[in-house]
Amino acid sequence: MALPGVQGLHHIALICSDYQVAKRFYVELLGGTVIAETYRAARQSYKLDIGFPGFELELFTFPAAPARPSTPEAQGLRHLAIRVVDLDAAIAYLQQHQVVVEPVRVDELTGNRFTFFPDPDGLPLELVECLSEHDRR
Repeated sequence: MALPGVQGLHHIALICSDYQVAKRFYVELLGGTVIAETYRAARQSYKLDIGFPGFELELFTFPAAPARPSTPEAQGLRHLAIRVVDLDAAIAYLQQHQVVVEPVRVDELTGNRFTFFPDPDGLPLELVECLSEHDRR
């Protein structure tokens, strides 16, 4: 039995520690498009809706939000993966912007090349260069 009517991923929500830093990272560096930006005074919280090809990202801030374990093997969300056409070009771009990128690895099951880099709060982000149509979901 499957959940009826699933059409795909709608959005991913992240809570950041520094709103302006995270906004610059996801919009200016990674190229997301601002859909809506709202300050919710009652919650002392910003909500930024950012569009990317195939999904939206909701970026939140909350006062005194606790840190969350973000190492790739912690329970819960492991990482967000971004599909790219040219992994080497994407890595060079990030490195030009002083983003630390791990060495490239090859997935033993798919043969896809991939790497990880952190967002401003240390959330692991993955870049993956897909070889087959099956992996381009």
